[in-house]
Amino acid sequence: MGNREDLIDGAKRCLYAKGYARTTIRDITAAAGDVGPAAVGYHFGSKEALLNEALSQAARDWAEELTQALAAVPVDPGADSLQRFETAWAQIIKSFEAHRPLWAATFDALGRSAHADQVRRHLAAGLEQARLGLADVLGGLGPDHPDAWLVGGFYEALLTGVMAQYLVDPGRAPSSHDLATALAVITAPRPTARPPMSVRDVPEERPS
Repeated sequence: MGNREDLIDGAKRCLYAKGYARTTIRDITAAAGDVGPAAVGYHFGSKEALLNEALSQAARDWAEELTQALAAVPVDPGADSLQRFETAWAQIIKSFEAHRPLWAATFDALGRSAHADQVRRHLAAGLEQARLGLADVLGGLGPDHPDAWLVGGFYEALLTGVMAQYLVDPGRAPSSHDLATALAVITAPRPTARPPMSVRDVPEERPS
């Protein structure tokens, strides 16, 4: 009935070349080495299930590659949290540029999720894992930490937003330095606002 891994590899190539919505079973079986269409149903049940699995595997491969890249970056013991944040995001953005077709396919799948419940459920499960993984890799918080889910959600929101900007307008998308500078501005203490002046605060004019 065909080779399961060949179908997954073929589906990945189709995702990168044509996106999620435009890929057909014929495209996948041809990319897998002319495997018979019945093999898709035998191994996965549907084209969508096969594409979901291929997209998940590609995302896991990217996450593993990114984790290794971040671990290989020398750590400056004198660096503050913002400097470490900037260093990490420099690696993430570099990874975006190397895996642009993966993120284009991911956003294509996100667009389909509003009208395809199977796709939505699959993406939701992957999102939950991604949040905890990002909290661990970028925030140093293990899955049992009480704030891991919240911190992971922040990083996932930032990741998705930056990724979208690089896909749409890479020339104006924020750099790692831009992100660190923006975070410093957002978290900087603000001076206490002076209350608005009331009528009683206005000095009376004395007649000359």
